[in-house]
Amino acid sequence: MRKFIKLIDQTLGFSLICAMSAILLTVIWQVISRFILKDPASVTEELSRFILIWVGILGSAYAYRKKSHLGFNLIVDRQTKATRRMLLTIVEVLVITFSALALIVGGKELVIITLELDQISASLGIRMGFIYTVLPISGALFVFYSLINIYNLWIADPEEPL
Repeated sequence: MRKFIKLIDQTLGFSLICAMSAILLTVIWQVISRFILKDPASVTEELSRFILIWVGILGSAYAYRKKSHLGFNLIVDRQTKATRRMLLTIVEVLVITFSALALIVGGKELVIITLELDQISASLGIRMGFIYTVLPISGALFVFYSLINIYNLWIADPEEPL
């Protein structure tokens, strides 16, 4: 199981690095084509915007896994170990509920609707449903990471969490 989790973490991290590199190259090309070639590329703005959406949403799942997201720990840190464990479990259950309902179910519905309506992006000609698939993907990652966090709270050895 540890190998599988590590594979997902590494794949997500590598994908985010590649996406950030793609944004950098896209914006550099936009600057070169606009100011040096005097013929701005029409697809670079939309492409960088779509990649940024993916980076932002998948990056939030990655930050959640690494526990580098914004949190208000003042109240939790002052509790006893048992109370802290219970509060953190409640938070994880809330994250699972929100991720399942808003990101997975709602995101899936958004993808289905936009694919049925055949919405196409203006410059790239990509079906918008494919762009929105980041919502259910990130929702599944949030649920997965929350389940790992609950496991680490209640079952795992504190010296070797998943």
